[in-house]
Amino acid sequence: MTRPKVEVMEHSIEQVDRGERRVAYCARVHADAHELWAMLANPHRHHEVDGSGTVKPTVIGPRELILGDRFRVDMAMYGIPYSITSTVTDLVPGAVVEWRHPGGHRWRWEFEPVDDGATLVTEIFDYTGSPGPVAAALERLKRPARNADSIRESLANLQRRFGG
Repeated sequence: MTRPKVEVMEHSIEQVDRGERRVAYCARVHADAHELWAMLANPHRHHEVDGSGTVKPTVIGPRELILGDRFRVDMAMYGIPYSITSTVTDLVPGAVVEWRHPGGHRWRWEFEPVDDGATLVTEIFDYTGSPGPVAAALERLKRPARNADSIRESLANLQRRFGG
């Protein structure tokens, strides 16, 4: 899949149109694409970036993902603990990390180096693969809008950590 070119202004987090049932935002982060990729390709570090406040540091799985890997992350929402086992569905070193949740939706991170050594980081919540009833439930529960807030906060976390 070809990624569209995105122009991102300094310090901004911009919405990106990736089509229906996809929530995507992009931000400039002052770090090398491979360094950022390595962070997100390690599920044991996802809590460091998480903008939702739901991801916990307890993970079962590899420290560097490869295509097809499964990993389990402990989470908590509204004070209720639970675990999610995800499967890696796309992985391009230095460029893409994507995993699918059991409900069919996917979380995707894309890293595009820019001339000044910074990276354009795009995070995408994609529920095009969720069965109709699951997608409808996500929409009724306003998960796309809530995930948009979480994505913006995750990108802001990266900017605070590395500059942007």
